[in-house]
Parts: sequence; C-alpha cells; structure tokens
Amino acid sequence: MTQMNDVKLLELLASKICHDLISPVGSVSNGVEILEEMGADAGEDVTELISFSATQAAAKLKAMRMAYGLGGSDPSIKFEDVHKLFEDFIAGEKRLSQDWDPYADYGIESCDGLSKMLLCCLKLAAEGLPRGGVVSVKKGEDGIQICAEGENAHFRTNVVSALDNAISVDDLDPKLVHAYVTGLMAKNYNFVIHTDETQENLISLLLKTSVVS
Repeated sequence: MTQMNDVKLLELLASKICHDLISPVGSVSNGVEILEEMGADAGEDVTELISFSATQAAAKLKAMRMAYGLGGSDPSIKFEDVHKLFEDFIAGEKRLSQDWDPYADYGIESCDGLSKMLLCCLKLAAEGLPRGGVVSVKKGEDGIQICAEGENAHFRTNVVSALDNAISVDDLDPKLVHAYVTGLMAKNYNFVIHTDETQENLISLLLKTSVVS
C-alpha cells in the first residue's frame, strides 16, 4: 500500500468514527444547551436524554477502541467482554439485538487479535441488517460463525470486495472502510473471513485462523 493510500485510509476511518459519534455527542450538546436556557424547568426528559446519549457515546468509543486500537489485540480479552461491548454499542438501535453465549466453546483458542476480529465481524454483520434483526454467534466448521438474520439482510454493495481487500483504496468510502480495515487486520493477525448470503434474510461470516497447527 502506498503512502497516499495509507493517508486516505486513515482519513476514511476517521470520518467513519466521527460519523458514528456525531449523533450521541450532538444530543448531549443539545441537552446541555436546553438545560442552560431553561434550568430546572427543562424537566427529567432532558437529563435522561443527556445521560443516555453520554452512555451511547462512551459505548461507541469503547467498541471502536477495541476494534481499531492496538489494545484490542490482547489475547486476555474474553468473549464476555466483547459481548458486553457489542451489547452497549447497539443499545441505541432498538431494532437490533444479539443472541449468543459468550461463555460457550467456539473451538478457537485465545490468541492475539481474536476478540478484536470477533467484534469487527459482529459490527460488520450488524451493518447488514438495514431493517433490524438478530446477530448471533455459534461454533462453525473450523471457526466461529457470525450470523445476522432479519428482513432484507444483505451485505452492502462492494462490502465483500472491501473485506477481501479486492477493491482499490481510491474506491472506498466511509461505508466500506470498516470492512476493508477488518480485512487488513485479519491478515495481520492470521485470520481469514468467509462470507455467505445465499439464504434469504440471512448473512453470515466465518472467522477462521489461517495458522496451520
């Protein structure tokens, strides 16, 4: 990857992170403005809005720190931590939920980047549910299968190509950058991710280690 491509990828990732944070942070700002104008007359709805939005902003920051930050590669991070982070991340999306047991045996031993890659796959699966649905995790063939089931479940145009890094950085946009970065990190941490959308209203990703034991 050229230096110019590196810069563009960083810019796109920053754009996506900022986009995801604008809504909750903006709501906090609006709530504070109302409090400043109305004081005690603002009512409980305003304080509840500020509290909820601040919680959402913090949850999104924590999830993105694990997904994109170096600390997320720590092999000591447990799946229950991923489950909690993702649950908080989607808490503001009333049409989205997750249904899986973070304490179950998924057949892959803890290793560098495993929890990071699982979280990235969960986020990618959730993006494929435009009308809401359920994201689940189960033990798949030689890996971890992440499923997203809901009305009109599908991978966005070029998402699979971006995940496979089979698309030029020049052709990326903020909607594709998560998939592209997930693909890059999978290679870095010795994972492969297979996608499937052959069933109606169901998409899935299979996260497998590429290290031969």
